[in-house]
Amino acid sequence: MRTLKDALVGRTVKVVKLNGEGPVKRRIMDMGITKGVSIYVRKVAPLGDPVEVTVRGYELSVRKADAEMIVVE
Repeated sequence: MRTLKDALVGRTVKVVKLNGEGPVKRRIMDMGITKGVSIYVRKVAPLGDPVEVTVRGYELSVRKADAEMIVVE
C-alpha cells in the first residue's frame, strides 16, 4: 500500500483511499484531496516535510503526517 509520502517527485498519482478519522480526514477532504482525484508531486522538502503538490489546479503543501494517510496508486 503506497501513500502520498512515498510518491516520487515529478509523478502524478491517483488517490485510492483516505485513512484517518474525524477532523483530520475532514481537513484533508476540505483541501480537495478526495478519492479518485489526481495529485502531481511538485517538490519534497529536504527532510521530507512538507510535500508540495498540485491538486485540482492549485498548489498545496501537505505535512508528512497527513501525506501518510493518503493511499495512492
